[in-house]
Amino acid sequence: MIRAIIFDLGRVIVPFDFDRAYRQLTSLTGLSKDEITGRIRETGLVPQLECGQLEPRKFVARISRCLGISLSYEAFGELWSSIFLPETLIPESLLAGLKDHYRLLLLSNTNAIHYEMIEANYPLLRHFDDYVLSYRIGAMKPDPRIYQAAVAKSRCAPAECFFTDDIPDYVAAARREGIDAVQFESHEQIVGELRARGVAV
Repeated sequence: MIRAIIFDLGRVIVPFDFDRAYRQLTSLTGLSKDEITGRIRETGLVPQLECGQLEPRKFVARISRCLGISLSYEAFGELWSSIFLPETLIPESLLAGLKDHYRLLLLSNTNAIHYEMIEANYPLLRHFDDYVLSYRIGAMKPDPRIYQAAVAKSRCAPAECFFTDDIPDYVAAARREGIDAVQFESHEQIVGELRARGVAV
């Protein structure tokens, strides 16, 4: 029996489009998208930020130097978070209805810069009972530790947890921890998956 429902964040609840940020960076730097992504990848700073190993202001300073730009921390944060689109992929009513009977958790690879913006702009996140975020846990999916942290916060057995994520490898990693997990495709599909498991939706 399912007692806890765990949602990924990006492309499950909140849609995003990296090109929205790349267009701004291209305008500021004169670099192509491929040059920007290559430079950022070579620094290795993004995984450090998302695992909580690098303080956000240091990240902004080092990425800015890498790209040859000069922005305030606040302006960089707005640009970096511009990838997120306003309309969510699942309605707030789904979370509100589930919360009455199940423990709800958010499980996400994210960073402090993004999450601060998301928390301020997506009020439906208030329905979650707990938040398992990579930069707070110190591990990113598909690392087993982040799933184990989610199970601990679920207050139930792994098999009593249902998890959905848009990335197949992250779904597979959850299953290796004994969690009932499926790849997210749409709101309608997830409602069907939940109902098939006897979840009251």
